[in-house]
Amino acid sequence: MINLAEAKSRQILLLASDLFGETLSKYLTTASKDTKVFLKNEEVTRKPDLIIWLLEEIEEPTNIKIELRRLQEIWSPSPLLLILPEKIRLTEGELLQFDCAGLLQSPDLTTLKESVSTLIEGGRVIRLQPSSLPKEIKQTSFIGLSQWLLLTGIHQIDYDLYSIEKSTNFYKDNIIAQLILEGRKRELQKAKELIVWIWGKSHLREGAVFSKNKDLKTQTNSKETNILLKNKTTNEVLSVIKCRIEEYIKQSPRNSTGSLLATESLNQAQRTELIIAILNQFTLVINKLKELKDSEVDLIKYWLELQKELRKQALRKMFGSYTRLPYKGELKVLADQILLMVNLNDVDTELPDPELILDPFLLEKPIQIEGQLLPADDPRALIKLELYISNWLIRTSEIVSAELLEVCSQWPEIRKLLLQDELISTRGLERYRNQLNSENRWKQLVIRPIQLYESKRQLYKLSKGSIDSIFVTEPRDDELRNLGWFQQQVALMLETRDALAPQVQVLVRKLGDLMVILLTQVLGRAIGLVGRGIAQGMGRNLGRS
Repeated sequence: MINLAEAKSRQILLLASDLFGETLSKYLTTASKDTKVFLKNEEVTRKPDLIIWLLEEIEEPTNIKIELRRLQEIWSPSPLLLILPEKIRLTEGELLQFDCAGLLQSPDLTTLKESVSTLIEGGRVIRLQPSSLPKEIKQTSFIGLSQWLLLTGIHQIDYDLYSIEKSTNFYKDNIIAQLILEGRKRELQKAKELIVWIWGKSHLREGAVFSKNKDLKTQTNSKETNILLKNKTTNEVLSVIKCRIEEYIKQSPRNSTGSLLATESLNQAQRTELIIAILNQFTLVINKLKELKDSEVDLIKYWLELQKELRKQALRKMFGSYTRLPYKGELKVLADQILLMVNLNDVDTELPDPELILDPFLLEKPIQIEGQLLPADDPRALIKLELYISNWLIRTSEIVSAELLEVCSQWPEIRKLLLQDELISTRGLERYRNQLNSENRWKQLVIRPIQLYESKRQLYKLSKGSIDSIFVTEPRDDELRNLGWFQQQVALMLETRDALAPQVQVLVRKLGDLMVILLTQVLGRAIGLVGRGIAQGMGRNLGRS
């Protein structure tokens, strides 16, 4: 029989060595008087409210996964907290594969106490420290000269990009130095793209890191994973993602995508206001669609129809309802006049299927990651959703910012309010717009067909201090077939290059072999015979003398 006191108290099963177990047990019982900690399975009188497994070292991750699965089968539905040591030889992705409600790496006592309360109340906690594991290029077998040149070139470019990134922090107040470094950075990134395009990605062996717009720093150091869910509902997941993205935005992230962004033209205050306003409108739209999910409304179609209104409301929130500025000799309400001048119907063709965002929040569908179906509260699924929302947020901000640039060219009085100082002049503004338009045309006519042919999709990701560009692989054959004539010719040229490359390589190899034969067998022997004749002639002359 279980008495009333035991039923009300919180029971924790602690799996740890004797020394750590006794110390941790004493702290948990002292911190909360209604908590009982058991160090052995036999002492537990009922299903524990929480299971804590403390690992002093990690030898084989597979064994840990098996043991976690076994513990969950025995003590289900009790949540499980896994405490990891400070120094481990595992990456962030490998750690997130440990399927448990709580995952802490070398936590302090305060964090442990808060995490225990959150897990017992039905939440989820992830606290991982930055990983220092370098992702080195592995060369387990002999590689050819062309592949060695490719890998060495990419490694050198990545190192130079890393050096530039470090130098940027020392020249924050020097505009000229910043412009020079940004120009050098773009040159290196284009050189990297050209090298890979010439040699082909097939020369990159497994283990070689190819990240188009990632510098060495982002490759060798993962971000700190810090996730706290009070419960496992989709509302809580959306709230946490929103808070994380807001934190990134307020840190004034720099553009690390390697491309020119329209949002960069806005001054820091207006840029932050715009992105946060769009994010708030996104949350409102999601909540509105939740109310309609049981009706016969086509949610995807309704989502697409709301995009223009969402952008309008974001602009209103950004400028307010009372700000007035002169326009053609008359005072105009800023928000009203801008909305009359902008066209917010543009559609970004690089946006992924909206179902990837809407289905988890509206229909509570699981997310497929590496062959697994994971709920939205799983840390891997949450990070994936954050990526899709960040990408949608940046691309929507780009559409709105491009329209604001157009308005600024027609309404000079608002330039000081919206733009960076160097773009207030007409020449600076028009030059920026021309550069942006040229780059967008190049992307649309050349880069996009290549990405479609390679089944790649570019996503923008907000992180601490930067906006990064990453690529995901997904089938895009339908989009490839719907391209215009010129874009199809670009894809055809790429296909022709792939088809002819092996034959050209064989031809070059055969020509090389032929040159070796000519130099060694024909020319070499001829030189040998000439030399021998000279030597013999000299011998006879010496003998006569």
